[in-house]
Amino acid sequence: MSELLPELVSYLEVLSAPHILFDRQYRIVAANAAYRRQFSPQVSVIGRTCYEVSHHFDVPCDAAGESCPLARARDSGQRERVLHLHHTPRGEAYVNIELVPLRNAQGEHAYFVEKMEPLPIAQVQPAVQGLIGRAAVFQQMLELVARVGPSQANVLLLGESGTGKELAARAVHEASPRAGAPLVVVDCASLTETLFESELFGHERGAFTGASAAKSGLVESASGGTMFFDEVGDIPLPMQVKLLRLLESGTYRRVGSTELRRTDVRIVSATHRDLQSMVADGIFREDLYYRLSTFPIRLPALRERVDDIPVLATALLARVAPQRQLALSRPALQRLCEHAFPGNVRELRNVLERAALLCDGPVIESAHIERALGSATRIARHAALAPGVPEQSAAPAQSDAGSCSLRALAHDALRAQLQTHRGSRAALAAKLGISERSLYRKLRTLEERQ
Repeated sequence: MSELLPELVSYLEVLSAPHILFDRQYRIVAANAAYRRQFSPQVSVIGRTCYEVSHHFDVPCDAAGESCPLARARDSGQRERVLHLHHTPRGEAYVNIELVPLRNAQGEHAYFVEKMEPLPIAQVQPAVQGLIGRAAVFQQMLELVARVGPSQANVLLLGESGTGKELAARAVHEASPRAGAPLVVVDCASLTETLFESELFGHERGAFTGASAAKSGLVESASGGTMFFDEVGDIPLPMQVKLLRLLESGTYRRVGSTELRRTDVRIVSATHRDLQSMVADGIFREDLYYRLSTFPIRLPALRERVDDIPVLATALLARVAPQRQLALSRPALQRLCEHAFPGNVRELRNVLERAALLCDGPVIESAHIERALGSATRIARHAALAPGVPEQSAAPAQSDAGSCSLRALAHDALRAQLQTHRGSRAALAAKLGISERSLYRKLRTLEERQ
Protein backbone atom coordinates (compact mmCIF):
# COMPACT_ATOMS: atom_id res chain seq x y z
CA MET A 1 0.00 0.00 0.00
CA SER A 2 2.88 2.37 0.75
CA GLU A 3 3.93 2.21 -2.90
CA LEU A 4 0.44 3.27 -4.02
CA LEU A 5 0.06 6.04 -1.47
CA PRO A 6 1.59 8.89 -3.59
CA GLU A 7 -0.62 7.98 -6.55
CA LEU A 8 -3.67 7.77 -4.30
CA VAL A 9 -2.91 11.14 -2.70
CA SER A 10 -2.45 12.67 -6.16
CA TYR A 11 -5.82 11.26 -7.24
CA LEU A 12 -7.63 12.63 -4.18
CA GLU A 13 -6.09 16.05 -4.73
CA VAL A 14 -7.96 16.67 -7.97
CA LEU A 15 -11.39 15.61 -6.68
CA SER A 16 -13.88 18.47 -6.35
CA ALA A 17 -15.42 17.22 -3.08
CA PRO A 18 -13.52 17.34 0.24
CA HIS A 19 -11.64 14.08 0.93
CA ILE A 20 -9.23 12.92 3.61
CA LEU A 21 -7.17 9.72 3.87
CA PHE A 22 -6.40 8.24 7.28
CA ASP A 23 -4.96 5.04 8.75
CA ARG A 24 -6.21 2.44 11.21
CA GLN A 25 -5.22 4.66 14.13
CA TYR A 26 -7.53 7.43 12.83
CA ARG A 27 -4.49 9.58 11.88
CA ILE A 28 -5.01 11.80 8.83
CA VAL A 29 -2.27 11.15 6.28
CA ALA A 30 -3.66 13.26 3.41
CA ALA A 31 -6.28 15.98 2.84
CA ASN A 32 -7.11 17.26 -0.63
CA ALA A 33 -7.40 20.89 -1.71
CA ALA A 34 -11.22 20.92 -1.46
CA TYR A 35 -11.01 19.77 2.16
CA ARG A 36 -8.37 22.33 3.04
CA ARG A 37 -10.45 25.15 1.55
CA GLN A 38 -13.67 24.22 3.32
CA PHE A 39 -12.58 22.75 6.63
CA SER A 40 -9.04 23.79 7.48
CA PRO A 41 -7.77 26.75 5.45
CA GLN A 42 -5.35 27.95 8.15
CA VAL A 43 -4.05 24.88 9.98
CA SER A 44 -2.66 21.60 8.66
CA VAL A 45 -4.54 18.48 9.76
CA ILE A 46 -1.88 15.97 8.71
CA GLY A 47 -0.90 13.70 11.60
CA ARG A 48 -3.92 14.62 13.70
CA THR A 49 -6.80 12.22 14.35
CA CYS A 50 -10.04 12.63 12.42
CA TYR A 51 -12.15 12.66 15.59
CA GLU A 52 -10.07 15.45 17.15
CA VAL A 53 -10.20 17.58 14.01
CA SER A 54 -13.87 17.10 13.17
CA HIS A 55 -15.44 16.77 16.61
CA HIS A 56 -12.85 18.05 19.11
CA PHE A 57 -13.11 14.65 20.82
CA ASP A 58 -10.20 13.02 22.63
CA VAL A 59 -11.54 9.53 21.84
CA PRO A 60 -12.93 7.97 18.61
CA CYS A 61 -16.53 8.79 17.67
CA ASP A 62 -17.96 5.43 18.74
CA ALA A 63 -16.36 5.79 22.18
CA ALA A 64 -17.97 9.23 22.47
CA GLY A 65 -21.45 7.98 21.67
CA GLU A 66 -21.41 8.89 17.96
CA SER A 67 -21.82 6.59 14.97
CA CYS A 68 -18.28 5.99 13.68
CA PRO A 69 -18.07 5.17 9.96
CA LEU A 70 -14.55 3.73 10.39
CA ALA A 71 -15.69 1.27 13.05
CA ARG A 72 -18.69 0.32 10.93
CA ALA A 73 -16.52 -0.14 7.83
CA ARG A 74 -14.09 -2.36 9.72
CA ASP A 75 -17.01 -4.55 10.78
CA SER A 76 -18.79 -4.63 7.42
CA GLY A 77 -15.77 -4.45 5.12
CA GLN A 78 -17.65 -2.08 2.80
CA ARG A 79 -18.61 1.52 2.15
CA GLU A 80 -20.47 3.25 5.02
CA ARG A 81 -22.43 6.50 5.20
CA VAL A 82 -23.34 8.61 8.25
CA LEU A 83 -24.45 12.15 9.04
CA HIS A 84 -22.19 13.99 11.47
CA LEU A 85 -21.92 17.38 13.13
CA HIS A 86 -18.47 18.75 12.27
CA HIS A 87 -16.57 21.74 13.53
CA THR A 88 -15.81 24.08 10.63
CA PRO A 89 -14.31 27.59 10.37
CA ARG A 90 -17.92 28.87 10.32
CA GLY A 91 -19.04 26.88 13.37
CA GLU A 92 -20.71 23.51 13.66
CA ALA A 93 -22.35 22.19 10.50
CA TYR A 94 -24.02 19.02 9.31
CA VAL A 95 -21.81 16.98 6.99
CA ASN A 96 -22.60 13.83 4.99
CA ILE A 97 -19.79 11.33 5.44
CA GLU A 98 -19.06 8.52 2.98
CA LEU A 99 -16.17 6.26 3.99
CA VAL A 100 -14.48 3.57 1.89
CA PRO A 101 -12.02 1.05 3.44
CA LEU A 102 -8.89 0.19 1.43
CA ARG A 103 -7.11 -3.15 1.86
CA ASN A 104 -3.38 -3.76 1.63
CA ALA A 105 -1.65 -6.72 -0.02
CA GLN A 106 -2.35 -8.87 3.05
CA GLY A 107 -6.08 -8.16 2.78
CA GLU A 108 -6.12 -5.95 5.87
CA HIS A 109 -7.90 -2.61 6.12
CA ALA A 110 -4.88 -0.34 6.06
CA TYR A 111 -6.37 3.04 5.01
CA PHE A 112 -9.75 4.73 4.80
CA VAL A 113 -10.91 7.38 2.34
CA GLU A 114 -13.53 9.74 3.69
CA LYS A 115 -15.62 12.01 1.49
CA MET A 116 -17.38 14.95 3.15
CA GLU A 117 -20.26 16.96 1.74
CA PRO A 118 -21.84 19.80 3.74
CA LEU A 119 -25.60 19.42 4.16
CA PRO A 120 -27.18 22.85 3.62
CA ILE A 121 -30.77 21.75 4.28
CA ALA A 122 -30.38 21.94 8.09
CA GLN A 123 -28.60 24.20 10.55
CA VAL A 124 -27.20 23.87 14.05
CA GLN A 125 -27.09 27.62 14.62
CA PRO A 126 -30.08 30.00 14.39
CA ALA A 127 -31.00 30.53 10.74
CA VAL A 128 -33.50 32.57 8.79
CA GLN A 129 -35.14 29.47 7.36
CA GLY A 130 -34.87 25.71 7.15
CA LEU A 131 -34.62 22.89 9.68
CA ILE A 132 -32.80 23.71 12.91
CA GLY A 133 -31.59 21.42 15.69
CA ARG A 134 -28.96 19.11 17.07
CA ALA A 135 -30.89 16.71 19.36
CA ALA A 136 -30.27 13.02 18.72
CA VAL A 137 -33.82 12.37 17.47
CA PHE A 138 -33.53 15.38 15.15
CA GLN A 139 -30.25 14.07 13.73
CA GLN A 140 -31.78 10.64 13.16
CA MET A 141 -34.63 12.23 11.21
CA LEU A 142 -32.21 14.41 9.28
CA GLU A 143 -30.03 11.46 8.29
CA LEU A 144 -33.08 9.78 6.75
CA VAL A 145 -33.90 12.98 4.84
CA ALA A 146 -30.32 13.15 3.56
CA ARG A 147 -30.39 9.49 2.50
CA VAL A 148 -33.70 9.55 0.66
CA GLY A 149 -33.34 13.02 -0.85
CA PRO A 150 -31.16 12.10 -3.86
CA SER A 151 -33.41 9.15 -4.78
CA GLN A 152 -36.77 9.06 -6.57
CA ALA A 153 -38.55 7.23 -3.73
CA ASN A 154 -41.90 8.50 -2.45
CA VAL A 155 -41.60 9.83 1.09
CA LEU A 156 -44.23 9.81 3.84
CA LEU A 157 -43.62 12.29 6.68
CA LEU A 158 -45.30 11.30 9.93
CA GLY A 159 -45.64 13.54 12.96
CA GLU A 160 -47.83 15.68 15.12
CA SER A 161 -49.18 18.99 13.92
CA GLY A 162 -46.58 21.74 14.09
CA THR A 163 -43.48 19.56 13.87
CA GLY A 164 -42.29 21.09 10.60
CA LYS A 165 -43.45 18.59 8.00
CA GLU A 166 -43.49 21.16 5.20
CA LEU A 167 -39.91 22.20 6.06
CA ALA A 168 -38.90 18.53 5.95
CA ALA A 169 -40.63 18.11 2.58
CA ARG A 170 -38.72 21.11 1.26
CA ALA A 171 -35.49 19.60 2.59
CA VAL A 172 -36.20 16.34 0.74
CA HIS A 173 -36.86 18.33 -2.44
CA GLU A 174 -33.73 20.47 -2.08
CA ALA A 175 -31.57 17.39 -1.48
CA SER A 176 -32.81 15.82 -4.72
CA PRO A 177 -31.82 16.22 -8.37
CA ARG A 178 -35.20 17.96 -8.78
CA ALA A 179 -34.17 20.91 -6.61
CA GLY A 180 -34.10 23.26 -9.61
CA ALA A 181 -37.72 22.43 -10.51
CA PRO A 182 -40.87 23.46 -8.59
CA LEU A 183 -42.01 22.17 -5.22
CA VAL A 184 -45.82 22.34 -5.39
CA VAL A 185 -47.77 22.11 -2.12
CA VAL A 186 -51.25 20.55 -2.10
CA ASP A 187 -53.18 21.30 1.10
CA CYS A 188 -55.45 18.25 1.13
CA ALA A 189 -57.43 19.41 4.18
CA SER A 190 -58.64 22.55 2.41
CA LEU A 191 -59.83 20.85 -0.79
CA THR A 192 -63.39 19.56 -0.96
CA GLU A 193 -64.15 16.43 -2.95
CA THR A 194 -65.66 18.49 -5.77
CA LEU A 195 -62.56 20.70 -6.03
CA PHE A 196 -59.89 18.10 -5.49
CA GLU A 197 -59.81 16.58 -8.97
CA SER A 198 -60.03 19.94 -10.78
CA GLU A 199 -57.30 21.54 -8.68
CA LEU A 200 -55.02 18.53 -8.97
CA PHE A 201 -55.47 17.61 -12.63
CA GLY A 202 -56.96 20.75 -14.16
CA HIS A 203 -60.08 20.99 -16.31
CA GLU A 204 -61.21 21.75 -19.85
CA ARG A 205 -63.44 24.61 -20.86
CA GLY A 206 -67.09 23.78 -20.18
CA ALA A 207 -66.23 20.80 -17.99
CA PHE A 208 -68.59 22.13 -15.33
CA THR A 209 -70.56 25.26 -14.51
CA GLY A 210 -68.18 28.19 -14.26
CA ALA A 211 -65.37 26.55 -16.25
CA SER A 212 -65.18 29.31 -18.84
CA ALA A 213 -61.62 28.46 -19.84
CA ALA A 214 -59.29 25.49 -19.72
CA LYS A 215 -57.03 25.40 -16.67
CA SER A 216 -53.91 23.37 -15.95
CA GLY A 217 -53.72 21.60 -12.61
CA LEU A 218 -51.12 21.40 -9.88
CA VAL A 219 -49.74 18.19 -11.39
CA GLU A 220 -48.73 20.07 -14.54
CA SER A 221 -47.20 22.88 -12.49
CA ALA A 222 -45.02 20.37 -10.65
CA SER A 223 -43.77 18.53 -13.73
CA GLY A 224 -40.08 17.74 -13.29
CA GLY A 225 -40.26 18.63 -9.62
CA THR A 226 -41.88 17.48 -6.40
CA MET A 227 -45.50 17.44 -5.20
CA PHE A 228 -46.05 17.72 -1.47
CA PHE A 229 -49.44 16.43 -0.29
CA ASP A 230 -49.93 17.96 3.15
CA GLU A 231 -52.41 16.11 5.40
CA VAL A 232 -52.81 13.31 2.88
CA GLY A 233 -55.11 11.51 5.32
CA ASP A 234 -57.80 14.08 4.49
CA ILE A 235 -58.06 13.11 0.81
CA PRO A 236 -61.66 11.99 0.12
CA LEU A 237 -61.91 8.23 -0.45
CA PRO A 238 -63.32 8.56 -4.02
CA MET A 239 -60.35 10.74 -4.98
CA GLN A 240 -57.76 8.37 -3.57
CA VAL A 241 -58.07 6.02 -6.57
CA LYS A 242 -57.29 8.90 -8.94
CA LEU A 243 -54.17 9.79 -6.97
CA LEU A 244 -53.19 6.11 -6.98
CA ARG A 245 -53.38 6.06 -10.79
CA LEU A 246 -51.04 9.06 -10.92
CA LEU A 247 -48.54 7.33 -8.63
CA GLU A 248 -48.68 4.02 -10.47
CA SER A 249 -48.52 5.22 -14.07
CA GLY A 250 -47.61 8.91 -13.99
CA THR A 251 -50.74 9.60 -16.04
CA TYR A 252 -53.93 11.59 -15.46
CA ARG A 253 -56.82 13.25 -17.28
CA ARG A 254 -58.10 16.76 -16.92
CA VAL A 255 -61.70 17.03 -15.79
CA GLY A 256 -63.87 16.99 -18.93
CA SER A 257 -61.16 15.48 -21.13
CA THR A 258 -60.50 12.01 -22.51
CA GLU A 259 -56.87 12.80 -23.34
CA LEU A 260 -54.41 10.88 -21.22
CA ARG A 261 -51.59 13.16 -20.05
CA ARG A 262 -48.27 12.19 -18.56
CA THR A 263 -46.20 13.93 -15.93
CA ASP A 264 -42.91 13.38 -14.10
CA VAL A 265 -43.27 14.21 -10.42
CA ARG A 266 -41.94 12.89 -7.17
CA ILE A 267 -44.44 12.52 -4.33
CA VAL A 268 -43.79 13.60 -0.76
CA SER A 269 -46.77 13.39 1.58
CA ALA A 270 -47.40 14.15 5.23
CA THR A 271 -50.00 13.43 7.86
CA HIS A 272 -50.55 13.57 11.59
CA ARG A 273 -53.08 10.73 11.33
CA ASP A 274 -52.56 7.00 11.85
CA LEU A 275 -52.95 5.89 8.23
CA GLN A 276 -52.60 2.22 9.11
CA SER A 277 -55.62 2.47 11.41
CA MET A 278 -57.50 4.33 8.67
CA VAL A 279 -56.66 1.49 6.27
CA ALA A 280 -57.99 -1.03 8.81
CA ASP A 281 -61.17 1.05 9.15
CA GLY A 282 -61.65 1.16 5.38
CA ILE A 283 -61.35 4.95 5.06
CA PHE A 284 -57.91 4.97 3.40
CA ARG A 285 -56.92 2.74 0.50
CA GLU A 286 -54.32 0.14 1.41
CA ASP A 287 -52.72 0.21 -2.04
CA LEU A 288 -52.38 4.00 -1.88
CA TYR A 289 -50.86 3.79 1.59
CA TYR A 290 -48.13 1.45 0.39
CA ARG A 291 -47.47 3.64 -2.64
CA LEU A 292 -47.06 6.74 -0.49
CA SER A 293 -45.02 5.13 2.29
CA THR A 294 -42.08 3.81 0.29
CA PHE A 295 -39.80 5.65 2.73
CA PRO A 296 -41.54 6.79 5.94
CA ILE A 297 -39.84 9.38 8.15
CA ARG A 298 -41.10 10.26 11.61
CA LEU A 299 -40.67 13.87 12.74
CA PRO A 300 -40.05 14.15 16.48
CA ALA A 301 -42.31 16.25 18.69
CA LEU A 302 -40.75 19.28 20.38
CA ARG A 303 -41.05 17.62 23.81
CA GLU A 304 -38.66 14.93 22.51
CA ARG A 305 -36.02 17.53 21.63
CA VAL A 306 -36.18 19.99 24.52
CA ASP A 307 -32.45 20.69 24.14
CA ASP A 308 -33.24 22.30 20.78
CA ILE A 309 -35.61 24.89 22.28
CA PRO A 310 -32.86 27.51 22.92
CA VAL A 311 -31.58 27.53 19.33
CA LEU A 312 -35.11 27.28 17.93
CA ALA A 313 -36.29 30.16 20.13
CA THR A 314 -33.41 32.36 18.98
CA ALA A 315 -34.12 31.61 15.33
CA LEU A 316 -37.87 32.10 15.68
CA LEU A 317 -37.46 35.41 17.51
CA ALA A 318 -35.39 36.68 14.60
CA ARG A 319 -38.21 35.69 12.25
CA VAL A 320 -41.14 37.15 14.21
CA ALA A 321 -39.37 40.41 15.21
CA PRO A 322 -36.53 40.89 12.70
CA GLN A 323 -36.00 44.58 13.46
CA ARG A 324 -35.75 44.37 17.24
CA GLN A 325 -32.84 41.98 17.93
CA LEU A 326 -34.60 40.55 20.97
CA ALA A 327 -32.95 38.22 23.45
CA LEU A 328 -34.35 35.77 26.00
CA SER A 329 -33.32 35.92 29.63
CA ARG A 330 -32.17 32.68 31.25
CA PRO A 331 -35.37 32.36 33.37
CA ALA A 332 -37.49 32.98 30.24
CA LEU A 333 -35.65 30.25 28.39
CA GLN A 334 -36.04 27.93 31.35
CA ARG A 335 -39.80 28.56 31.38
CA LEU A 336 -40.01 27.69 27.69
CA CYS A 337 -38.13 24.45 28.28
CA GLU A 338 -40.59 23.49 31.03
CA HIS A 339 -43.63 23.85 28.77
CA ALA A 340 -44.99 20.73 27.05
CA PHE A 341 -45.76 22.46 23.71
CA PRO A 342 -48.54 20.19 22.42
CA GLY A 343 -48.56 22.42 19.31
CA ASN A 344 -44.81 21.80 18.85
CA VAL A 345 -42.63 24.31 16.95
CA ARG A 346 -45.66 26.17 15.61
CA GLU A 347 -46.86 26.78 19.16
CA LEU A 348 -43.36 27.88 20.21
CA ARG A 349 -43.37 30.45 17.43
CA ASN A 350 -46.79 31.75 18.49
CA VAL A 351 -45.70 32.06 22.13
CA LEU A 352 -42.57 33.96 21.14
CA GLU A 353 -44.51 36.29 18.87
CA ARG A 354 -46.93 37.10 21.70
CA ALA A 355 -44.05 37.55 24.14
CA ALA A 356 -42.31 39.93 21.71
CA LEU A 357 -45.47 42.04 21.51
CA LEU A 358 -45.74 42.08 25.31
CA CYS A 359 -42.11 43.11 25.76
CA ASP A 360 -41.07 46.77 25.34
CA GLY A 361 -37.36 46.32 25.98
CA PRO A 362 -34.60 44.31 24.34
CA VAL A 363 -34.87 41.27 26.64
CA ILE A 364 -37.86 38.97 26.99
CA GLU A 365 -38.25 37.96 30.65
CA SER A 366 -40.02 34.98 32.18
CA ALA A 367 -42.99 37.21 33.05
CA HIS A 368 -43.50 37.91 29.33
CA ILE A 369 -43.37 34.19 28.57
CA GLU A 370 -45.78 33.46 31.40
CA ARG A 371 -48.25 36.03 30.06
CA ALA A 372 -47.87 34.66 26.52
CA LEU A 373 -48.53 31.12 27.72
CA GLY A 374 -51.41 32.30 29.87
CA SER A 375 -53.02 34.09 26.93
CA ALA A 376 -52.94 30.88 24.92
CA THR A 377 -54.52 28.93 27.77
CA ARG A 378 -57.32 31.46 28.20
CA ILE A 379 -58.04 31.55 24.47
CA ALA A 380 -58.09 27.76 24.22
CA ARG A 381 -60.37 27.57 27.25
CA HIS A 382 -62.72 30.15 25.74
CA ALA A 383 -62.81 28.18 22.47
CA ALA A 384 -63.70 25.07 24.41
CA LEU A 385 -66.69 26.89 25.91
CA ALA A 386 -68.84 27.09 22.80
CA PRO A 387 -71.96 29.28 22.92
CA GLY A 388 -74.60 27.86 25.22
CA VAL A 389 -72.16 26.02 27.50
CA PRO A 390 -71.82 27.80 30.89
CA GLU A 391 -68.23 28.60 31.85
CA GLN A 392 -68.56 27.22 35.35
CA SER A 393 -69.14 23.76 33.90
CA ALA A 394 -65.55 23.62 32.79
CA ALA A 395 -62.85 22.40 35.12
CA PRO A 396 -59.90 24.77 35.24
CA ALA A 397 -56.88 23.71 33.22
CA GLN A 398 -53.92 22.77 35.41
CA SER A 399 -50.72 24.04 33.84
CA ASP A 400 -49.24 21.90 31.09
CA ALA A 401 -50.54 18.64 32.53
CA GLY A 402 -54.09 19.88 32.00
CA SER A 403 -53.80 20.03 28.22
CA CYS A 404 -55.45 16.61 27.80
CA SER A 405 -58.44 17.57 29.97
CA LEU A 406 -58.65 20.85 28.08
CA ARG A 407 -58.92 19.02 24.77
CA ALA A 408 -61.54 16.68 26.24
CA LEU A 409 -63.51 19.72 27.37
CA ALA A 410 -63.39 21.18 23.87
CA HIS A 411 -64.64 17.91 22.39
CA ASP A 412 -67.54 17.77 24.88
CA ALA A 413 -68.51 21.35 24.01
CA LEU A 414 -68.43 20.59 20.30
CA ARG A 415 -70.61 17.51 20.79
CA ALA A 416 -73.14 19.69 22.61
CA GLN A 417 -73.25 22.10 19.70
CA LEU A 418 -73.67 19.30 17.15
CA GLN A 419 -76.64 17.91 19.04
CA THR A 420 -78.53 21.22 18.88
CA HIS A 421 -77.33 22.70 15.58
CA ARG A 422 -79.66 22.19 12.61
CA GLY A 423 -77.98 24.35 9.97
CA SER A 424 -75.01 23.87 7.62
CA ARG A 425 -71.40 23.26 8.58
CA ALA A 426 -70.57 26.77 7.37
CA ALA A 427 -73.19 28.21 9.72
CA LEU A 428 -71.84 26.16 12.62
CA ALA A 429 -68.29 27.35 11.92
CA ALA A 430 -69.49 30.96 11.85
CA LYS A 431 -71.38 30.40 15.11
CA LEU A 432 -68.24 29.05 16.79
CA GLY A 433 -66.06 31.80 15.33
CA ILE A 434 -63.72 29.45 13.48
CA SER A 435 -63.04 28.64 9.84
CA GLU A 436 -64.74 25.77 8.04
CA ARG A 437 -61.34 24.12 7.67
CA SER A 438 -60.77 24.26 11.46
CA LEU A 439 -64.25 22.90 12.06
CA TYR A 440 -63.60 20.06 9.60
CA ARG A 441 -60.43 19.07 11.45
CA LYS A 442 -62.17 19.24 14.83
CA LEU A 443 -64.97 17.00 13.56
CA ARG A 444 -62.49 14.48 12.16
CA THR A 445 -60.67 14.41 15.50
CA LEU A 446 -63.99 14.00 17.28
CA GLU A 447 -64.87 11.03 15.06
CA GLU A 448 -61.53 9.38 15.82
CA ARG A 449 -62.12 9.68 19.57
CA GLN A 450 -65.52 8.02 19.41
